[in-house]
Order: sequence, then C-alpha cells, then structure tokens
Amino acid sequence: MVPAIAKAPEVKSAVYRGNDANTAYAEFMYQFDAFKADNDRRLAEIERRGSADVVTSDKVDRLEQAMTEQKRWMDDLILKQARPRLSGDAAGHRSAVGFEHKAAFEAYMRGGQETNLRRLEEKALSVGSGTDGGYTVPTEIETFVMQRLAQISPIRSIAGNRQVSSPTFQKAFSATGPAGGWVAETTPATATATPALQQMVFPTMELFAMPSATQALLDDSVVDIETWLAGEIDTLFAEQEGAAFVNGDGTNKPKGFLAYPTIADDSWSWGNLGYVLSGAAGAFPTTNASDVLLTLVYALRAGYRQNAAWVMSRKTQSAIRQLKDSQGHYLWQPPALAGGQASLMNFPLVEAEDMPAIAANSLSIAFGDFQRGYLVVDRVGLRLLRDPYSAKPFVLFYTTKRVGGGMQDFNAIKLLKFAAS
Repeated sequence: MVPAIAKAPEVKSAVYRGNDANTAYAEFMYQFDAFKADNDRRLAEIERRGSADVVTSDKVDRLEQAMTEQKRWMDDLILKQARPRLSGDAAGHRSAVGFEHKAAFEAYMRGGQETNLRRLEEKALSVGSGTDGGYTVPTEIETFVMQRLAQISPIRSIAGNRQVSSPTFQKAFSATGPAGGWVAETTPATATATPALQQMVFPTMELFAMPSATQALLDDSVVDIETWLAGEIDTLFAEQEGAAFVNGDGTNKPKGFLAYPTIADDSWSWGNLGYVLSGAAGAFPTTNASDVLLTLVYALRAGYRQNAAWVMSRKTQSAIRQLKDSQGHYLWQPPALAGGQASLMNFPLVEAEDMPAIAANSLSIAFGDFQRGYLVVDRVGLRLLRDPYSAKPFVLFYTTKRVGGGMQDFNAIKLLKFAAS
C-alpha cells in the first residue's frame, strides 16, 4: 500500500531578490521542502498507476527551476558579503612603502604619471616584472584579487596551489610511489629498488582583463580607484581560469582535468583519468539510478575519499536532486546554512558551470580529492598597462596575471561517463 503523501506548500511564483542572505536561504529551504513533498507524490503516482499526473510533474519542474534560480541568487549575495577589505593589513594599516606605492600607482591610473612607479620598481627589483611593459599593482590589490578568485573560481577553491616567481613550476614524482619497508632498530636496512622518477612541468600562461574607464571617473577623487579596478577584473579572471581548469587544452592556457586521456577504471593506468559508466546513454539508469554514484565513490581509494568532493554543473545537479537511496532518503541535501555547500551522499558538492551537461558519452560528474589531484600554479605579480589611445575617449587598463594548472595525481579523481558501454 502506498503511504499518503503530505500536502506540499504552494509554489511561490517569484524568486526572492532581496539583499538579505538569510531570507534568501529561508526561501530556498521552503522551496526544497515543497519540492520533496511534490516529488514524493509524483513517485507515488508512478508506483500506483505507472505514470505521474501531468500537473504534479509540472509542479515539480517549476519547483526545481525556482530552487536553481534562488540558489544562484543566494550564492551571489554570499559572494558580495564575503568580499575582503582592500586597505592594508588585517587592521587596515599600510607600511610607508605601501603608502608610497599606492600614491604612485593611483597617480599612474588617474593621469598616466609613471615616474614614481618606475623608480619604485627599479628599487624593488620586482619578481613580477615582465618584458611586455606595465607596472606591478600594489600588494593589497593582488591579495584582494587572489582571495576573490579562491571564492569565485570553483576548481581553484578545492585544488592544490603553488606560488612561483619563475615562468614554470617543476615537480618530481614516481608513478609507483616511493620505496620503503619495515626494519628492526639494530638491523641494517636492505636495499630497496630505486624508484623511477619523472618530472611534471606546469608552465604559467598569461591571463588578461581589459576594463575601461572614462576620464571623468578617473578625475573623481571620491572614487576608490583600487577598489574599482579589483572589482572589474576579479570575476572575469575567475570565469576565464575556471573554464580552463576544466576544459583547457594546455595551449596558451592551463590544461583542464577533462582534457587528459580517460579510460575505464577497471583498466586504469597512470596518465589517464578513470571513469565509471552510468549504464545508459546520456542518462542515469531507469532503475537504481543512485547505485552508479555509489560505484563512483568506491572507485576512489579510501585515502582520497576523506577529502573528496563532487564537481558538476548546476544543470547536472538539478538532475540528481530527485534521486533517493534504498531507504527513501534524498541523496542531495541543501547547505546547512546560508553560504554553505550542498552535499551529495555526505560529500560536498561544488558547482562548476564549465562541466559538460548530461549527454551521450559525456563526462558530466567528477568525484575526487582535487587538492591532491589538480594543481593550480600562480606566478607572483599582477601587472597593469594604462592605454589612453586605443579607445578614445576611454582609458583602457590592460591587466595581466600568469597562471597554470594540470593534473598532479591521476589516482585522485574519477569520472562518471553517461554511456551504456
């Protein structure tokens, strides 16, 4: 006998668009409760008569869309509230050199006066200096942008990170792991086989943004020029590098983890990413759909599962919200509070819009320890070149940073491939 399903709250037609994150979160949870109740009703109808009522299915779809829009709005609010301060150290203090650099940089930004900036860079012998012109921005702006990138860029937020002052980062590794064994305190250790060491090279590539400003804005002393610049470039940098960390081909950009060769996990070898099949072309299987996610979890070694996370697009996340385990519990769970992360099977879920949508043979879901698996390399220094000539009467600010990325441990990430075989 099919149990009675509690009546769901009515669907609100409008998504909350206010500026209070807690209210946005409360609205999101209200929608999730309504979604669960109506989806339970839809499943009961399918079990009872083989198909769901059109009205019920439509309501579930509208709730799903409302949840997605509300979550996006809530995430945007949280990011705005989490914007770090742009004024020296944690107490808001700057050193004398910091004040001098700020004044020189502001003079360059507003009026193109570069004498003082050139003198400061010659004195400091900045490691961020390049051969293509421009000047290193103050440390506060670089720190601000890097903190924002860690918040906005989904893969950067969970990947490993290294800072370098050279064009490349090189790392020695052994695909078979280091040699070792047990030995008594007074017994000489037996010789172990010499591991075959190889070298990974992570070159840094130039990422640029070119915000523009009117001379009227630059002449306005009330406008905080540093905050304006940082706000113009942080989201653009995050979007560009986020796409590269997933799908980049390694040519003039970082190499994304989906750009590496893939192979069925049963035949996995170093240099490839292992995948598990969903069992259906471009879809989850019609029965026991959640089993494939469980298989993916346990395809990862135990040592990597402790810090593992799911990575998928918002659209793919929408498709798994209806999945339940054998006890009837929803696998997807909303964040515990505003600003938190949703979870899937008790592992955090990271939304990366550059992950492919579910389609035939798509690799739409990744699961693994990205901190050990994928490495982001940042070269120290954020540079800016003022250009008042190319787009008169606007002033362009060609801003560049160098960043690289690639796989460093092929054991650490597994993929779900939506295919039957």
